[in-house]
Amino acid sequence: MDDLHVPAGPGAPHGLRIPAAELAEQFTHASGPGGQGVNTSDSRVQLRLDLATTTAVDDDQRERLLAVLAPRLAGSVLTVSAEEHRAQRRNRVAARERLAAILREAIAPPVVRRPTKPTRGSKRRRLDGKRRRSETKQNRRRPGVD
Repeated sequence: MDDLHVPAGPGAPHGLRIPAAELAEQFTHASGPGGQGVNTSDSRVQLRLDLATTTAVDDDQRERLLAVLAPRLAGSVLTVSAEEHRAQRRNRVAARERLAAILREAIAPPVVRRPTKPTRGSKRRRLDGKRRRSETKQNRRRPGVD
């Protein structure tokens, strides 16, 4: 098994290279199509990565990964499963791609929202609408009441 390369993106400008020794693969029977071979071939792939001990990320990235992926983790281990293909090799590739996509998305820092002021035109339109609504309601009153 080769090292896993995560493409560059926000939070990892040079990408990540996860050593193959840190990835654990497990193969099990997959459900679904496969004919007679489905009961004898181990085509489902479960790929595991321990985020707490991996050397591929620095401390800031590790904290962000653990915080963002907390609901998906068992302890500090991230598990990705792939069983959509009949062939084990294709499921291995799919699991590695899925793991890379999850890590790339989770490592990106949150986008800081910059507060903006409403434009002068939007303020004017809002107040005009309120004025029209107020006039409509005043016109519904009885004529003698002020």
